[in-house]
Amino acid sequence: MAENDRIRILVVDDEPDNVELLTAYLSYDYDIVPAYSGNEALQILADSEQVYPDLVLMDIMLKDGMDGVEAANQIHIKYEIPVVYITAYADDSIMQRAKLTEPFGYILKPFEESELRTNIGIALYKHKMESKLKESQKWLTAILNNTGDAMIATDKDGLIKFINPFAEALLGRKQMDILGKPLNDVFCVESEEPGVTVDDPVKKVIREGMFYGLANQTLLVTKDDTRVPVDIIGSPIKGENEDVMGILITFCDISDRKRIENLIYSKASESGF
Repeated sequence: MAENDRIRILVVDDEPDNVELLTAYLSYDYDIVPAYSGNEALQILADSEQVYPDLVLMDIMLKDGMDGVEAANQIHIKYEIPVVYITAYADDSIMQRAKLTEPFGYILKPFEESELRTNIGIALYKHKMESKLKESQKWLTAILNNTGDAMIATDKDGLIKFINPFAEALLGRKQMDILGKPLNDVFCVESEEPGVTVDDPVKKVIREGMFYGLANQTLLVTKDDTRVPVDIIGSPIKGENEDVMGILITFCDISDRKRIENLIYSKASESGF
């Protein structure tokens, strides 16, 4: 946002009369930056020294070798500035391309000042909320990636949606290879005790809520078929209405703890205790 805290709007239209009309409608409340082609709009952003506009009003049917959809696509990729399209008409192929740029609204010509202001207000609010959500997601991802335990999150159908680096290392699998796959295809566990069946973690969470452990002496079977003793905690991920959206599996390698316990037990046995 500009230093004077006024919202800046980049208006991109190859018709000077349209730019003048938009400026007349909006300049009382907003700082207007005019551009008369897609290339000029991109150049303005490149020269802005990171003081970017808060919103772009983009005419879809620009000339000068770059239409508004292509300009908006580059703005979306490079700057993540919300774009609202202004158009009098457009064929289906152009509108399909426009959707891929994830616009924050469409305003049809001819438009009323009130309609214009309403669409701008909605777009700015929507972008603000989406930015807050993305920031929260970044914080959450950073926390989960840097916690000391391995973690896997799934949806309610058991499809993997998230895995942190500790889980990747323990499973011997890469995130790109397992996202979207059923948890039971990747997270393979068995009991150290012969003949004991291990519960399905997704079904157990949905049935019982949070659990600690799937069986006595649980072993994780890694990609290379190594058996690793683990502690496992499963907990539900709930939505606003307390409906289960998925589950979170937290697990850790307890090999060192088991070795120490066995050593203590062995020494105690040798001493006759």
